[in-house]
Amino acid sequence: MPPASSGLTNPDSRRPVETSSFRILIADNFEPWRRFASSTLEKDESLQIVGMAGSGLEAVQKAIELKPDLVLLSLGLFPQTNGMEAARRIIKAVPGVKLLFATQIIDPDVMTEALSNGAHGYILKMDAQRELLPAIRAIRRGEKFIGSGI
Repeated sequence: MPPASSGLTNPDSRRPVETSSFRILIADNFEPWRRFASSTLEKDESLQIVGMAGSGLEAVQKAIELKPDLVLLSLGLFPQTNGMEAARRIIKAVPGVKLLFATQIIDPDVMTEALSNGAHGYILKMDAQRELLPAIRAIRRGEKFIGSGI
């Protein structure tokens, strides 16, 4: 009789299957983008959308309340505060949280500032269809992710 397996495996890859969900808060002031991000992330059963925020202040409040594993942030979270300031507050208030910026800003200096302020990834919204899930998977593994369009 073969020994019992210590974890679940995916029959296609024989690799361990993630058994715990990775909790995500989506923060963007453009509601159609939040819907797009949510529907994209729902394709991966190991990801759980725990909340959505439409402003920077709301993102900070919900991050404190929900304690997600990752916050998907836009840089343009107005009117109360922008995404960069929201990121600083979230990192201070929720130790261990990971941040991924999804933005339309193609500026290496802004990206460098975001990563210097604790972000784990930076992708362009126009590339999100193909890079959002890979970015989150990389960040979940403890890696940084920079989108190909930067």
